[in-house]
Amino acid sequence: MKLDTALSLIRDIPDYPKPGILFKDITPLLANAAALSAVIDALSAEISKSEIVAGIEARGFIFAAAIAARTNRGFVPFRKSGKLPYQTYGAKYGLEYGEDEIEVHVDAFKDGKTVTIIDDVLATGGTIAAAIELAQRAGAKIESVIVLFEIAALGGRENLKNRYPEITIKALVSS
Repeated sequence: MKLDTALSLIRDIPDYPKPGILFKDITPLLANAAALSAVIDALSAEISKSEIVAGIEARGFIFAAAIAARTNRGFVPFRKSGKLPYQTYGAKYGLEYGEDEIEVHVDAFKDGKTVTIIDDVLATGGTIAAAIELAQRAGAKIESVIVLFEIAALGGRENLKNRYPEITIKALVSS
């Protein structure tokens, strides 16, 4: 399947999870094996030197774990607060519809591993900024951030570039 056809399976859900939010639903893409494979191939092609692929809960996990397996790299999860069993670093962040917190194990990026962070959507950049902060606290060198979909009007790329100008940010789709 061509990448454009796969990406066309992403559907808009207005007013979810609250009024005024346009949610990008990737479940039809995930349910189609050919579409999922096309997206994993495209995202995998964007990774160069990273030793670890890190994914942000929950939808970023799906892509990051598959990319790690496809590219023979390790996978590290960024989880919601209280979900990891070992010692963690945590960071709170704002969403376009609230606040949340993610954590990562303190030893997730031993020896200064080079990391690519994967998520499904770049909106305001808050979630990804929290993941970058945590990875750096745990000793990682961030090579890049790769997302499936960027909502450019929400300014996430600019927010991240202002804070982390050395990190490459890539999106398969931007609207």
